[in-house]
Amino acid sequence: MPVALNHTSHCTASGFMRLKPFLLLICLLLPGLGVAAEKTVYGLNEYAKLAGIDLEVAAKLDTGAKTASLSARDIKRFKRNGESWVRFYLAIDTAHSHPIERPLARVSKIKRRAGDYDPDEDKNYTARPVIALDICMGTALRSIEVNLTDRSAFQYPLLIGSEALKRFDALVDPSLKYAAGKPACATDAHTAE
Repeated sequence: MPVALNHTSHCTASGFMRLKPFLLLICLLLPGLGVAAEKTVYGLNEYAKLAGIDLEVAAKLDTGAKTASLSARDIKRFKRNGESWVRFYLAIDTAHSHPIERPLARVSKIKRRAGDYDPDEDKNYTARPVIALDICMGTALRSIEVNLTDRSAFQYPLLIGSEALKRFDALVDPSLKYAAGKPACATDAHTAE
């Protein structure tokens, strides 16, 4: 039986000669073990600190969603020094009544659900502004893209989708909640991506 070896596996060709038969069997049966060991296990929900906004929120980790979404209202695009920016208010509670301004990274087209289709607009997607935001979960600080939309009808103001989860090297265990604990990131941790 041929065995595929790669650089991420702890079972290297030179290591095969020194391995005991039991360890050899484990390496052959579980080739992805080395990759899984490098991932961080997060729960279905985690605390996330929004760096630069100085706010901690509960987030839902959703592997079925591609993008991350932050609850925002009164979203307005504008120009500053010839660049596109966005101004918004957090749609979390009444304590966040000051505007936040960030450079616009891009505009995302999000597919609408069947109940969200508006025949007058004749579009099956909604355009959402996207910003870059530094997010801390556990001890990992990563810069991710977040689209802005009003999520006040949802339980969690921040949804973290699969693209952002990749940046966190995340494995999501839906049987866990708040597995990473409270955010505790060093200020320069995002450089260790």
